[in-house]
Amino acid sequence: MKKTISILTAVTILGLTAACSGGGNANNGAGAGNTANDAPSNTSADNKPSGAPKKVELKIFLGGLDRFREQFDGYFEKFAEKEKAEKNIEVTFNSEYPGADNAPQILKTRLATGDVPDVFSLHAGNDMPTFYKAGYLTDLSDQPLAGKLIDGIKDLVSMDGKVVAVPMESLSWGYLYNKKIFADLGITPPNTLTEMKAVVQKLKDNKVTPFLLSYKESWIPQLFLPLTVGGLVNSSHPDFLDKMNSDQGSFADIKEMFDIIDLVNANGTDRAFEKGNDDGAADFANGKAAMWVQGTWDADSILKMNDKAEFGVAPLPINDDPASLRINVSVSTALSVPPTSKNKEVAIDLLNFILDDQASNDLYQSLKFNPVSKNHTFKPYPWVEDAAVYVNKGQSYRDPAIPSAVKDESGKALQSYFDKKLSKEDVIKQLDKTWKEANAAAAK
Repeated sequence: MKKTISILTAVTILGLTAACSGGGNANNGAGAGNTANDAPSNTSADNKPSGAPKKVELKIFLGGLDRFREQFDGYFEKFAEKEKAEKNIEVTFNSEYPGADNAPQILKTRLATGDVPDVFSLHAGNDMPTFYKAGYLTDLSDQPLAGKLIDGIKDLVSMDGKVVAVPMESLSWGYLYNKKIFADLGITPPNTLTEMKAVVQKLKDNKVTPFLLSYKESWIPQLFLPLTVGGLVNSSHPDFLDKMNSDQGSFADIKEMFDIIDLVNANGTDRAFEKGNDDGAADFANGKAAMWVQGTWDADSILKMNDKAEFGVAPLPINDDPASLRINVSVSTALSVPPTSKNKEVAIDLLNFILDDQASNDLYQSLKFNPVSKNHTFKPYPWVEDAAVYVNKGQSYRDPAIPSAVKDESGKALQSYFDKKLSKEDVIKQLDKTWKEANAAAAK
């Protein structure tokens, strides 16, 4: 999601599929249960490390997580200490943190060409089905980490009943709102589009800009897609995804998705194309606008800019149908190990350490992520509790399964739509075309 939400392109999907069509499925989970035999023993008879340490360099690819570099690098060093003490393996790290816009294409190209990292991040909702089919995900079901996952989270990182990734960002999101501004003006999160229009007007009457716009990075306007589609397929258009996946549907069927997009675009901050995620987080943290269509993955960035910022999360109203008002629940960023990793034993040790019973509490809390392990004891953050109110009432949905190519195209198309270079009809045509192309690529 960053980020995950995270946002993917499909530029190299055809190459990926072709590269893996000669039996890639047979590699799913290959060797995952036999990692203890992958390397020569480096312990003495009493099971203590002995002799010269074995040296291993792990290639780590964490796309879209550059804002958390300090936390991850520090945690990796803790793992290195543990691996040295327990297995006499001296681990160093070659870590990359490419931006969210470029990371998916870079990763797919590397996997397709054999330049395989030992551990990589992926979007659990967008990427897992394709990567699993291509044979790029190790079966982790017999690892200690699998038994620790909260049941609802475990399903989101599993394929065919196999755990194939470690969840990092477990999300319940919609849009962010400034709690102080809302409280000062006596505003509560609106339940319908009509109520949202009234909120917008009240904010403007009080000289407050309703929405923060930060469209420099295409993955940010792309966020409208899962929020609008998710609300509509769980209310008035339950067959939309099935129709699109069978080349029988069109975004014209849910053209009402533009109603909330138009409202936001017409009542936002200036210089939208000069503001990326970091600038947006700074502006929102400092009260430049009352609302931001953005996920809770930006909590850490916001609080780094202003540790006194008070913000909440609420579902985005897309029409006046109460059934459409729902929180998006997903796992965006997850970590996986490819079966072809040259250091698979150590890489899987690292994934297990990501959910270490003690150390992972501090890691996830420092990242401002939700608990994902049964052994996570830290108190959820206020914005998590905000979302839980809706989730506990049944007002939520699992992040819709939209092809990553369509999500990527929607971000670019909505940038052009905001800039008046594309009409609604143009956006619809481009999204329909991209979805059909994704269907064709997946069928090969």
